[in-house]
Amino acid sequence: MEVIIIQKTLMYAVPLLIVALAGVFAERSGVINLALEGEMIFGAFCGAMVGSLLARKNSALLDKPQLIFVLLMLIAAVSGALFSLLLSYSAINLKADQTIGGTALNMLAPAIVNTIALAFFNQEKVVMPANFKSYAIKNPDVNPFLQIFIDKAYISTYIVIFVFIVLSIWMYKTKTGLRLRACGEHPQAAASAGISVYKMRYLGTTISGALAGLGGYVYIATTAGGAAESGVAGMGFLALAIMIFGNWNPLWIALGAMLFGFLKCVGAVSGLIPFLQSTGLPGYFYNIIPYFVVLVVLAFTNGKSGCPKAEGIPYDKGQR
Repeated sequence: MEVIIIQKTLMYAVPLLIVALAGVFAERSGVINLALEGEMIFGAFCGAMVGSLLARKNSALLDKPQLIFVLLMLIAAVSGALFSLLLSYSAINLKADQTIGGTALNMLAPAIVNTIALAFFNQEKVVMPANFKSYAIKNPDVNPFLQIFIDKAYISTYIVIFVFIVLSIWMYKTKTGLRLRACGEHPQAAASAGISVYKMRYLGTTISGALAGLGGYVYIATTAGGAAESGVAGMGFLALAIMIFGNWNPLWIALGAMLFGFLKCVGAVSGLIPFLQSTGLPGYFYNIIPYFVVLVVLAFTNGKSGCPKAEGIPYDKGQR
């Protein structure tokens, strides 16, 4: 049972991990990205749609599931980045309200997904071939402790953790990362040092969209049975809560993702745990625990936030 809990915790935590980092990139550059949910939906759908079409036209691809898995992850990331340009343009060029812009994208993404799915697949969702969401490794011949983390693991788990570490280091240890963060703290000072605030904010929001699209595809491929539809079970909003819980810091975000991944796992396996069964509580009670914890976290972190000072404030060259 402990093995199942650890494996499922990782499965739920990995999408939350990368989508929470997506929020950090946008907000560290000074743009509030409430559209993470919509970007996840759009990226996941584009990845699943391409996978389904590829399987129809070339059945030989079914023999290379891991290669296709990585390709579809890349397509989902690119799709999320392109979709995020709508938020970037409205927030940076038009100086529109970023909260309303993000909410609009969250409403637009499901509408686009449903329309395309009905037009091309005669249903409101797209389900990928089973091979495209298969495990990377099964029953490895390794130490039993390592087997817990490797057995029945998806290739996306390794890729996402690698991307998370690399981008976290890049944000805090490179000149471009420093410039991006400066634009979220004091854009006028950054501009006076010769930094293009517009470019840095576009960069942060585009990376954010790419990571959200990637996280959306990973979620549907590993957790939602490969079905891309007009929702991702609120994972985008949960990732936002993890970002706030982690105080916009990658290390704390990683810990928060593991915590919320564990809480999601409890809801999924509650029927298999004798102690939880003995309480007599219905299974759906445990499914609401992560969202209840979100409310508690937001209540206790209110007023203690370390969010970027210029977050959500449109940049105006004339201000000082």
